[in-house]
Parts: sequence; C-alpha cells; structure tokens
Amino acid sequence: MSQEQPRREEAEQEHESIKPEENVKDVQESSLARKKAVAESIGGQVHGKDRKQVSSESVSGRANITIGEALEATVVTAGSRPVDYSDAAAIQAAEVRATGRTNIIPGGVAAAAQSAATRNARVTKEEEKTKLAEILAEASSKLPSDKPVTRKDAEGVIGAELRNDPNLCTRPGGVAASIAAAARLNQTNSTSSTKNNDNNLKQKQN
Repeated sequence: MSQEQPRREEAEQEHESIKPEENVKDVQESSLARKKAVAESIGGQVHGKDRKQVSSESVSGRANITIGEALEATVVTAGSRPVDYSDAAAIQAAEVRATGRTNIIPGGVAAAAQSAATRNARVTKEEEKTKLAEILAEASSKLPSDKPVTRKDAEGVIGAELRNDPNLCTRPGGVAASIAAAARLNQTNSTSSTKNNDNNLKQKQN
C-alpha cells in the first residue's frame, strides 16, 4: 500500500504537467492555418471566423501539411460540389498514399467517396446529391495513418483524377488541386528551412 501511494502521486503530477488541452489547441490551430493556406493558395475563399488571410509565409517554419489536411482544405474550395467518380478516384489515391495500403479501407474516406459517387450518378436532383464537404469534413481523423504531402503524392492524385474525368481534366479547387497546393507549400517550407539552416551554419562557422 505504502509503495503504491507515492507511485500514484507521481503519476498524477506527471499528468497535471502535460495539460493535454493546451497541446490539442496548439495542434488544432496549426492544422487550421495549414488548411487555410492550402485553400487560399488555390484561390479558395475562407469563410466565417476563419477569414483572416493566411499566406504560405504564415505556415513556414511549422509542420508540413498532411494529406488529411489537404483533403480537408477541399471542403473550403469545393465542399458544396457533388462527389463524382473523378473525386472518388482522387480521394482513393490520396488515401493509398497516406496509409501505404493498396486496398480501400472499409469505412474510410475513399470507401465513403466511392459510395457517394455511385449514389450521385443515380440521383437526378442536385440538392439530394452527396457533397464533398460531407465526405472530407474530418478526413484526417478518418485516415488510420497520415503523412506530409510530397510532389509524388500530388502527381499520383492528379493522375487518378484526370483518368477518371470524362474530359480528362482536373477540377478547379478540387481534390487534386488541394493536394498539389499542399505539396507546393511543403516544398517552399522545406526550401526555406534548408536556407535558414545553411545561414545558421555559416554564422556559426564565422
């Protein structure tokens, strides 16, 4: 009994020092800034309380934009658009790149998008069709794993969207556009970080 009590007190002290709500808030704010940067870099309008301008400079020095965040940014730029087969293909390609799995995850974003695209093809009334926002609103939490967007990821997603579009086009502000914008921002962020590191190294050497 006497040994258990000090251990319990230590565990409680450690738990108190972490303050998870603060960490969650920081992560959420950083993630929101990254998603807004993606949306604005492809000309999307940020609505409501998130209207502040967010440029690529505001995300430099922060963690890179993930595939899940880029998918969520599509909600801002094209969320009101019905899901079609090219969207579903692009979302599937994004999910495959994020998770490293080649099969569709049951209950995941790709499965939901495929289902929505099939349903939308049969529905005649526009207002009854499933919209991108309904599928991608919390894409990050629906992915079992996630990773920063790279140029290769963007190329794969663009290719999937192009192949499944009847006009062989990507959709303005769509899934491929968001992934490509995120890859560009990540590359800019990576380049500026490398330059800063080089400058710091030179200063130390001098």
